[in-house]
Amino acid sequence: MTDTATRASPLAEHQLDLADADATNQLAARLAGSRPPRAVVYLEGELGAGKSTLARALLRSLGVVGTIRSPTYTLVERYPLPAGGEAWHMDLYRIGDPGELEFLGLDGDDVVLWLVEWPERGVGGLPAADLRVQLTMKGDGRHARLAAGTVAGRTWLDTLSATKGAPANS
Repeated sequence: MTDTATRASPLAEHQLDLADADATNQLAARLAGSRPPRAVVYLEGELGAGKSTLARALLRSLGVVGTIRSPTYTLVERYPLPAGGEAWHMDLYRIGDPGELEFLGLDGDDVVLWLVEWPERGVGGLPAADLRVQLTMKGDGRHARLAAGTVAGRTWLDTLSATKGAPANS
């Protein structure tokens, strides 16, 4: 996994090449280990880009055991976290209008982590992203662009870059 950081805007951005599933799992573990107490993550990319794979690996890294189901048909899967609170993994691909989010009961006070696939389909009905993860295909692997959307997201990325095993920023 190669990692570079740029500071072209007031908020942090990191770009990483993920050569294989192990690299994706390592990124998820790093994100889990540096996660703020509450966070909203938008997972962006085409079908097959690895959004659900990264979400599952992140949930595993946070201690979720048992089956981690895809929210493709249920739209929202809720997971209690061992450290407290819930993580919600959402897939909004099937949402036709952001107003449909009202029917999903997304007002949980116990939610400490939102993982939202296809967030552009829920514009106006979702909390702002602390972190945007854009995944694209790159050869046999993936390319990840992590961009902070809030001050909390910038702190998360700064902490991520300082975690053990993290390549130096450039």
